Amino acid sequence: MRATKLRAGRCTARILAVAAVVFLHPSAIKAGNPDLPPEAKVGLEKLNNGDPDGAIVHFRALQTSAPDHPLGYLLEGEALGWKNYCGTLELKWGMVEFGKRGKQPGDEEYLAPAEKTIRLANERMARTESAEMHLYAGLALSLEARLYGMRGENRATAHAGVKAREEFLRAKELDPQMTDADTGLGLYNYYIDTLSGIVKVLRFFMGIPGGNKQEGIRQLEAAMSGGGFTAADARFYLAKNLRTYDQQYERAAAILEPLTQQYPRNSIFMLLLANFNAELSRKEKAIAGLRAVTDQMCCEVTCSLRVRTVADALMATLK
Repeated sequence: MRATKLRAGRCTARILAVAAVVFLHPSAIKAGNPDLPPEAKVGLEKLNNGDPDGAIVHFRALQTSAPDHPLGYLLEGEALGWKNYCGTLELKWGMVEFGKRGKQPGDEEYLAPAEKTIRLANERMARTESAEMHLYAGLALSLEARLYGMRGENRATAHAGVKAREEFLRAKELDPQMTDADTGLGLYNYYIDTLSGIVKVLRFFMGIPGGNKQEGIRQLEAAMSGGGFTAADARFYLAKNLRTYDQQYERAAAILEPLTQQYPRNSIFMLLLANFNAELSRKEKAIAGLRAVTDQMCCEVTCSLRVRTVADALMATLK
């Protein structure tokens, strides 16, 4: 009887210990995408609505409250990335595109949050490996790859992209339900499979893993419907890529339109959808969208001016 009571007591103690872990550290065993703090959610809402500067205020507040956590720095890097991205907007052969540019003084400011994200994520994983920290490291590496690609630094782009892929694969291995990691894997698979034949040969000799476009599309679709914080990015890039690389204008417009409805103040989303409608010969709908873009006062002045310049140029081709 005494032995039975002793075993029952030990069992109860183990149950209470597990309950304490669940209560104090819910993310330690919870599967799926990270559960973001309120400050991050508010900042992401502003960012997706076309206000990167307003978003950065919240992301830096998150850094102040949790200076040893990588999330606040990662999200600031994402906001700075959108500002950089917007600065390269151009109209080329009737298509709204994101172009190339050389090195600029602000590039180090952009890279600093990404590098800090990677360092803090690795420090945490040195203590306890987690899918969440691999995700953050992978997304930060993707931000670096985006800048290198913008600057035409192909070797650096490939190096950062391959390392990001490794982080995303490990995140999915630890947590197969993490659809945020599918965003990074989907973009890698899609882009690598769209390379020209000669570049694919060079990729083989450089030891860069191959990709599969259809698998990339499947992963991006899973990410955009998975409820994670990268869902909007997954939807945006899938729509843009289907238009640019596959000329699937109808499908691209159908994927992008919900973003313009959810985030009506994001002038980049609206400009791209207007361009899709122009390519689909929906002239009146395209012009209405462009007028909405040019009439809208965006929070980020430099980006707003760039968007309006491109919108005016596109409007001129329609008239």
